[in-house]
Parts: sequence; structure tokens; C-alpha cells
Amino acid sequence: MTVILILAALFGLLLLRVPVAFALGGLGLALLLIGGFSPLMAPQAVLSTLDGFILLAVPLFLLMSNVLLKGGVGRDLFAAVHAWVGHWPGGLAVATILSCGIFAAISGSSVATAATIGTVAIPEMIKRGYEKRFVYGLLAAGGTLGILIPPSIPMIVYGFVTEESVISLFLAGIGPGIALLTLFIVLAMIQARFFGGYTPEKPVSWPERWRATLRAVPSLALAALIILGIYTGAFTPTEAAAVGFAAAVVITAGVLRTLTWKAFREAAFEAMATTVAILLIIAGAKIFGKAITLYRLPQDISLFISQNLDTALLFIIVVSAVLLLMGLVFEALSMVLIMTPVLLPSAIQMGFDPIWFGVFMVVMVECALITPPVGLNLYVIQSVARAPLSDVARGVLPFLVLMLAVAALLYVWTDLALYIPFKL
Repeated sequence: MTVILILAALFGLLLLRVPVAFALGGLGLALLLIGGFSPLMAPQAVLSTLDGFILLAVPLFLLMSNVLLKGGVGRDLFAAVHAWVGHWPGGLAVATILSCGIFAAISGSSVATAATIGTVAIPEMIKRGYEKRFVYGLLAAGGTLGILIPPSIPMIVYGFVTEESVISLFLAGIGPGIALLTLFIVLAMIQARFFGGYTPEKPVSWPERWRATLRAVPSLALAALIILGIYTGAFTPTEAAAVGFAAAVVITAGVLRTLTWKAFREAAFEAMATTVAILLIIAGAKIFGKAITLYRLPQDISLFISQNLDTALLFIIVVSAVLLLMGLVFEALSMVLIMTPVLLPSAIQMGFDPIWFGVFMVVMVECALITPPVGLNLYVIQSVARAPLSDVARGVLPFLVLMLAVAALLYVWTDLALYIPFKL
């Protein structure tokens, strides 16, 4: 009964359009006061949240992705990939997906990935005759790779909340990320092969390929630097974010000379605004998490699950349904912060590895990013393409099915996530 009342209060606050951070923090503080606990626990929880070293990676990755976005790196990246695969069946769509995957390995942000590649790819694909809904869905879904392929801001937050290794989470995201990338490419080629409608392209000359590749080399080197640096232990995720930001400034301002002082200031202010919003949500979720722990809600939910869900498969089905429903109301980061303390104890009790469960949650959060009415990537693509939201929402449906297929594959074959961090 307590669980239902608390969730009803939270949803009520959100329906009244109280910002997520204040809904979580205010409700958490109210629960502390009602339960007779010291209200000093609230500021202590906030302080312990905001002085976390790992959270420094969030503003730095945001700065890096914004600098790359303002510096027009997506255009060079897309041109290079397109030069190599543009003549394939559905080559322009394949180039778009690969560009999303590469930019995801640099930015750690789904919104930045969708906006950066979408700005370049949407007009080009529509001009080449690709069906508009397919184009919108491709870019909205491709943008979600930004939070699965490392680095990933939701994985950083999950690692902070659970005190699990962020490096292990990053490495665990590589396998599912590649699997999803591959499925997207296969779907794009099937769409081109059997439904047509696009204008095929001729292969470009080798000199043109090398010129386009040379222009994109700094961006590719940055992606390799971040991933290899984290994988080899040369630097922590926070240090990787700092190195990546510095390298992004050098590439865009010094090498490519595409970043102006005005654009840099805009990138910094946008990163600052997003960082403040994220940290406020994290602080509010920390207070809420502290309160529900004192009320023993996670333990009660674990007990209920152990008594009523007797198999791991049934548990995962229920978790998936809950996360999909939550995705209709909450944005991605709020889902991770609210549901992790509630679901993780039960998942561990069911025998799931916490690193695996984190990756599984991120895949389901990806689905939330492209499901209306709160799917953030839908609004990004709607803004970039100036298209009706209904067209974007219909376009993502086949890609949503593929994401759910990857989630199912993760359950059947856990090594898809766990092999690289623990067995390679």
C-alpha cells in the first residue's frame, strides 16, 4: 500500500507539471519528515551527490559533444563514411547509421548524435528519394546509439548510483551497441532492396574517398583515443572526458578551423544548462532514494517479486514492461535514477549481474527515447526536419522492434554484454 501511495504522489506531482528534480526532492523530503527522520538527511544526500568525482565526466562529455556539434564535425564524418559505402544498396542510410555509431563513440549523448548527424543526413536522404518516415525513424533510433556505445552519460549515472565500475559498464555496452548497429544496417538495406524509392549512387573515385577520409581523420582519432584510453586503463572516464573535450577544441578550432568564439560560447552555455538540469535531477533522486530506502521499499518490492515471480524470465518481462510504461512519462535519466534503486536489489536476488542489468536498463531507456509522448529524440528530429511528430513516431516503430530484439538477445546470451569487460 505504501508503494502505491508514494508512486501515486510522484505521478500526481508530475501531472501538475512540477519539474522532475523538485518532484523527487520534495517528495523525498516530505517522506523523511512524515517518517520522523531527520530532515538534515536531505542536504547531506545532496552534498554527497554533487561532490562525486565520476560526475565531473557529465559536463565534460556534454562540452565535448556540443563543441563537436557546433564545429560541424558531423558533416565531415558523414561525408567520409558516405564516400565508402554510398554506392551500396541503401548506402546513404547505411552511411547515416555508421556515422551515428562513430559519433556516439565520441559524444556519449543521444540528443547530440541525433541532432549532429540528422542536420546533415535528413535533407540528403529525402533528396535521394528515401521515404520520409523511414528517414525520421532512422535518425531518431540512430541517435539512441549515443547512450549505448561508450561513452554514455546514463551509464555514468548508473555507475554512480550503484557504485559499480563505469569502465566495466562502458565495455559492456560495446557488444549490444554493435549488435544494434548491425541490425539497423540490415533493416536499411532490406528497405532499399525490397521497397526501393531511392536514387542509387555510383561509387566515388579513390582520390575523393581519401580526401573525405583525411578530413574526418581527427574525429575518428578522437573516438579511438577515448575508447582505447578507457579500455587500456590509461585514464578514467572522467579523465577521458577531459581529454576528449580538450581534443575536440583543438580539432574544431585549430585543425578544421570551423569553431568560432561565438559557437564555443553557445556550446559552453548549453552544456552548462544541461549539466545543471542533470545534477538537480540526480540530487532530487538521491533524496528520494534515501527516503524510500528508509521506508524499506526496495526490500518490500524484492520480497514481493521473490514470492510472485518465480522465474528470471518472468522478472525480466515485468521489468521491461515497467520501464516501457515509465518511458511514457519520464525522460531517460529520471528513469535510471528512480528505477535503479528499486529494481537492482531484486535483479541481484534473481541472479543477474549488476553490470549486465545496467546495460539492459540502458537498452530499455533507449526505447523510451523514441516512444511518445516524452521520447526526446522524437522532438529533436521533429525540430531538425520540421516534420509532424506523428510521422517521426510512426517511422521509429520498426527500429523499436529491433531494440526490443536486442534486449531479448541480451537475456538469452548474457555474454553479449559481459564478454568484453570480464572474459576478453
